[in-house]
Amino acid sequence: MNYANCDNNTDLISGVRQATECTGAKDPKHPKDPKQLGPLVLAYIGDTIYDLFVRTELVDSTTLTAHGLHIAAAKRVCAKAQAAAFRRIEPLLTDDESAVFRRGRNAHMGSVPKNAAIIDYRIATGMEALVGYLYLSGKDERLSQLMRIALHDTAEIAEQAEK
Repeated sequence: MNYANCDNNTDLISGVRQATECTGAKDPKHPKDPKQLGPLVLAYIGDTIYDLFVRTELVDSTTLTAHGLHIAAAKRVCAKAQAAAFRRIEPLLTDDESAVFRRGRNAHMGSVPKNAAIIDYRIATGMEALVGYLYLSGKDERLSQLMRIALHDTAEIAEQAEK
């Protein structure tokens, strides 16, 4: 499946699901109720899905080299940038989505990176938990909708993160 110039990021998620099926994994729509998974497990999956959205957007919208793509992606997935992206979607969340975010934000983490403010790191973990929850719940349309809004102008988000 060619993801270049996809009008709908749901195609991206569908491709991930198809690839998961091809690896011999069971149903890629997780057999467990995602609400029953720990918030850090949701964040673990959400981190990868979030990163995939960012990298796909960069490949589709820039002509950077592989090294340039790596640098640009790192600026967009850091805790501060994820916190800024979350603030864009926060007013749009349902009660269930807000609850999942809060579980991720409030999860006990062993350590915090030295280059991240604790509040940004917690918000980023909550954002990743939300992304993981939506992905594992099979709510692809909703995930795409929120990610389009969250990452609308990723260059601006990256600039804010550097300040």
